[in-house]
Amino acid sequence: MSSLTQKIFKTVPNNTMSAHQIHSKSTRRKFLTQATSSAFGFTFIPAYLTSARAQNNPQRPPSQRINLGCIGAGGRGASVVSGICRKGNATPVAICDVDHKRAAGIIRGNPKAKLFHDFREMFDQMGGDIDAVSVATPDHTHFTAAIQAMSLGKHVYVEKPLTHTFEEAAILMRGEKKFKVVTQMGNQGHTSGGSEQFKRMLAGGVVNDVVKVEAWKSASLWFMDKKKRIKGYPKAQPIPESLKSWDLWCGPQEMKEFSSMFHPFDWRGFHLYGGGMFGDWGCHIIDFIHHYLDLGLPTKISPKALGDYNKISFPLSSHIELDFPSRGENKPAVHVVWKAGGDHASSIDKKYLGGKKAPGLGGAGTLLHRKQEDYLVHRNSHSGSSKLISANKHDDLKEALNNKGPGNDHMESFTQACMGQGKTESPFSVSGALTQVLNLGMIAEYLNTDLNFDRKTQKFIGNKLANALLSGPAPRKEWADHYKLA
Repeated sequence: MSSLTQKIFKTVPNNTMSAHQIHSKSTRRKFLTQATSSAFGFTFIPAYLTSARAQNNPQRPPSQRINLGCIGAGGRGASVVSGICRKGNATPVAICDVDHKRAAGIIRGNPKAKLFHDFREMFDQMGGDIDAVSVATPDHTHFTAAIQAMSLGKHVYVEKPLTHTFEEAAILMRGEKKFKVVTQMGNQGHTSGGSEQFKRMLAGGVVNDVVKVEAWKSASLWFMDKKKRIKGYPKAQPIPESLKSWDLWCGPQEMKEFSSMFHPFDWRGFHLYGGGMFGDWGCHIIDFIHHYLDLGLPTKISPKALGDYNKISFPLSSHIELDFPSRGENKPAVHVVWKAGGDHASSIDKKYLGGKKAPGLGGAGTLLHRKQEDYLVHRNSHSGSSKLISANKHDDLKEALNNKGPGNDHMESFTQACMGQGKTESPFSVSGALTQVLNLGMIAEYLNTDLNFDRKTQKFIGNKLANALLSGPAPRKEWADHYKLA
């Protein structure tokens, strides 16, 4: 070990890894030593600022592209990579996926990109050539990929939900501050005409004094179809030849025997690997109200009805209620009612209709109730705009309801922010807090019990098991050091 590394590790706090631990790891773990040096003032220079690529110009010219490392490039990952690179301001230089067959489209479209199965090896071999990464893997491996990239000074785009646990989200939020990189979570509606409209509605007082929010999602995944549900975990199946390593797919979580119900997609229905409907679609449905109404974390989470409840797969249907305290003027306490599944439908009180026929509410959305009970605000999901439901005209609110979109979409705004142009709308400081709310709901679904939460200590009150679930089971040994990076 060099004298410089020895000097650094003499000052490493006790809760971080020791020099001996670092030295004993394989070469693909070199990033941990590098990341630790970053914490002590040694700055990583992104590849696009090095003299080789910036042509001795300390400011990266807009004509140059972001070099993208793609972690997860099949399924949703293919759409993410294409979206980030759509306008030609970013290009894939490395493609990492545990199943190259599933990522074949992106691989064929980028023949010069180097291929990997393990993102740790990708960073070891190409870390100096990568400026930003996209992470579009199953929920339970978002964290490890994102935190390693951040620790190496890479900008990070992570699909929703940001993390699988409450504590992982907290670490990524700390990492965003520590490593000072551009971040964005993939809840696309947060950069849209719908989000810009909601900002104007907030400024114009349209969404003042909201005291109740109904949120819903129709059944659309296998575990919400009674005919497709299974008891326990799925039976073991042969691992497909295209899947390089089942161990890698499982990442920090417990490694169950392989089943096609885990890979490539249905993992979302299992507590061990996914977030169910609340963890998934909650990112697109309650994101506006959570961020723009400044809800923060709830003080009470109550599962009211969980169909076919068990601790392996998420419920057939789910009704959860969350209580958020008052946050100041025009921001009274808010009661959120979440319904997902076949009995999700909400209805509109006749007093808001003025004799008119009730509008269709769709399979996903929110209804915002004001304490004045003068109108309802209805929005669907993703980039959907908001509309008033009222028996009376509100011409004075028309300007605030105009739907004017931003200059760039969600993914291009990430690329531009990486190039120093503007900022992202759903950085980890925003999306991490939203993900934590979803994590709390997931814990309530797992335990099927009312939970009281202390916002100051960020712990449950009087429930040790629930508190243990904030961080979840200890990660498997080879991934444990990732949790010490921020």
